[in-house]
Amino acid sequence: CKNIDIFILHPHQRVSDVQRRQMTTVEAKNIHNIALQGNFDDCQNMVKASFSDQSFLPDDRQLVAVNSINWARIMAQIVYYFWASLRLGGPEKAVSFSVPTGNFGDIFAGYLAHKMGLPIKQLVIATNQNDILHRCISDNDHSIRPLKQSLAPSMDIMISSNFERLLWNLYDGDGRVISGLMADIKSGSMQLNAEALARARQLFSSYRCDDEMTVDMIDKTYQDTGYLLDPHTAIGLAAARACHRDPGTPMVTLATAHPAKFPDAVRQAGFPEDPALPEHMADLFERDETFTVLENDQIEVHRFIAENISI
Repeated sequence: CKNIDIFILHPHQRVSDVQRRQMTTVEAKNIHNIALQGNFDDCQNMVKASFSDQSFLPDDRQLVAVNSINWARIMAQIVYYFWASLRLGGPEKAVSFSVPTGNFGDIFAGYLAHKMGLPIKQLVIATNQNDILHRCISDNDHSIRPLKQSLAPSMDIMISSNFERLLWNLYDGDGRVISGLMADIKSGSMQLNAEALARARQLFSSYRCDDEMTVDMIDKTYQDTGYLLDPHTAIGLAAARACHRDPGTPMVTLATAHPAKFPDAVRQAGFPEDPALPEHMADLFERDETFTVLENDQIEVHRFIAENISI
């Protein structure tokens, strides 16, 4: 097999045991897990830099991403919005969506569904305390602040890859302007002009939940309905209730993970025991893990990939 799968993790960010084990217990000679000494943004920066310069790879190999850097993943996510809308009266009736987001991929798929003609009245950007997207929409403050570990680790992101794609649309594909904005982001702070911000606010709202609010939502929802939320979906639900502009328009919260992935959050919400893993993963914690810890150094990571891809 010529393919080699390499996953880059971030061991010092609070990632649940279930998330990590899902990635590190696959037994195959052509799968390698790199645990990078850093956070999600460090990992994503490493991936982007590697895509920009693939000279470290043999001539017959190239990189492919499976996260939302890859356009194919966003294409698949667009389907969620059409599926939900058609079951709630669409396309004749508009629907709103609240989406837990860190890298802006899933909610950007909703934006594209809207651009394709699906009547979406409102898209709510639901964030945790790493709230750069919320601050950008609500206060035009896209300044990078120190990353905080949270109970919703998939949202512990400061540099959202797919937000650049939204900016491209807000500025009508003006590459010169987008280059300037991306340079501003790298320098630590970026602001939208008045027209672009107004265009964004026509469709997007935003909300921020810290860990305490997230745990409260998990607890309240379980007490009221018997449904156990994971922390990311809890943030989405809290944002939906806080930002719903039109009570006459159905609001859908995208559920994004299984609560068993996040036992810390569930326990803090007062749930008496860890949620059970799905049946097909029941033996997950009995499996051996395999990963290689590397420094946050592009040369070292490229060396590791090049050495293992030739085996």
